[in-house]
Parts: sequence; C-alpha cells; structure tokens
Amino acid sequence: MNAPIKELNIEGKVAVITGGGGVICSVMAKALAMKGVKTAILDRDKETADKVAAEITQTYGTESIGFAADVLNKGLLEAAKKEINEKLGDIDFLINGAGGNAATATSKVEKIEKSDLENLEDTFFGLELEGFDKTFALNFQGTLLPSMVFATDMVKNGKGGIVNISSMNSYRPLTRIPAYSASKAAINNFTQWLAVHFAKTGVRVNAIAPGFLLTNQNRFLLVDEKTGESTPRGQKIMNGTPMERYGSPEELTGALTFLLSDWSEFITGIVIPVDGGFSAYSGV
Repeated sequence: MNAPIKELNIEGKVAVITGGGGVICSVMAKALAMKGVKTAILDRDKETADKVAAEITQTYGTESIGFAADVLNKGLLEAAKKEINEKLGDIDFLINGAGGNAATATSKVEKIEKSDLENLEDTFFGLELEGFDKTFALNFQGTLLPSMVFATDMVKNGKGGIVNISSMNSYRPLTRIPAYSASKAAINNFTQWLAVHFAKTGVRVNAIAPGFLLTNQNRFLLVDEKTGESTPRGQKIMNGTPMERYGSPEELTGALTFLLSDWSEFITGIVIPVDGGFSAYSGV
C-alpha cells in the first residue's frame, strides 16, 4: 500500500529569520506567517524588527515578535534564543538571511584595461583586506553562528529545517565583487557540510540562490533614473536571464516553503536557484 501524500505540516511551528527587517527576509517571514508559522524577526535594528513583526501579526493574525540581535555576536544570539523559547517555544526553522557586501571589497572597474595601469587603485590591487574580512564575516560567520545557536532545539527534538540564503554569485562570480562572491560560495559548501553532519538528526539543511531582484537598494545600479531603461550592468543581467526580467522577493517564498515543509523531507544539502534561468544559460 502506498504511503499517503504528505501535508506541508508547518502550521504552528516557530521560525527564526535573521535579517528579518530587510526586503527579502521580511517577505519570507510574511509568507511563513500566512501558513501559520510563528516568526521571530531578528535584525540589528530593534525598531525595524518590531515594525515587521507588528505588521505580520496585524495582517495574518499569526504571532510574531521582533528581536535585536547581531549575527556576529554569539552572546546576543544566545540571549535572543532564550527569549524566543520563553515567548514562542522551541525553534523549528532557521532562515539565515542576514548578509551584505562592503564597498572596500568592491573594485571600481570590471576588467583591467591598459588605461588602468597608471591607477591600479581602481582594480583588484586597490581592494582592502578589511573589506574582505567584513564581507566574509557577515555572510559566512553570519550564517555559521546563528546555525550554532538556533539549531540546538531542532537537534534535540529530532526535526527541523535550516535554509541559508546564497546567491547567483556562488555559481559564477560577478565582476567587481570578489569577496561577496567567494563568501556566498562558502555558504553553499557549508550548507552541504552541515546537511551531512545533521543527516541522522532529522534536521535538514538547504539553501536558496536568488537570481537578480530589482529592489530600492540596487535600482540605481540597474535602471537609468532619467530614461527608465536598463543601465549597461542591468542590460547584462537581462541578456543573461532567459526569462528577461527581474525576480521579486515573493517569488522566493515557494522554494522556502517547500524546503521547510514535509514535502521535501528527503531533501537535504541542495541549493535551489530561483533565477529565471540565469544559472542554466550559456549566453548562446
């Protein structure tokens, strides 16, 4: 006799979302709340976290609480966990969404030309180690430390799910941002490593690699404010994306819900591109 089709089975669970005050992760939190998941919104800015949590509770009637926490401070994360356990219960899910890049780890030019030889400060040679350290810490350690703190409930209870937020940069590095690209590649590797490490505990570890999303933060880089047309960098993205459009944060939530649900209970250690075909396209 065949086993019955699984249900989502996420209603009533507790999810921690780091970077929960940001555009992408606040949308993810709302999508989970819509399915009845209680959410702990973690952000360095308590006011921002509280605002997102209040909006979730008011809109979806699902319990949500904001917490101030720095993903690079294990002590603050442990304090947040204690409060989350007291107010929401044991933690079932973790979305590691906090991340970013540093300007000092970003080159001003894409490729070194002969004209750049007189001013190498605008190239790879002008990048600062401090910027690399900052970017690696935020993206990699900012995934590692929350996993160390919040996954303890999951291992203890023999069930749960972690979803890390990777990037298209993890597959093929984009020009100008070597530190960000390398740190996201490290997240992919860590996702696989932790999935194997947790494989017998009932805790699954996966990642989502978003394609290019048009947000308020990057709009000025991708769209010409005067004409509304793509900038040269924006056009390169369009040329490399078979669907020829940007994604939206909402379009990440299907993969997120799937990876946390019982529908994917035999899936661990994978990275799902949600990218409009970017990672599949050779350009020809």
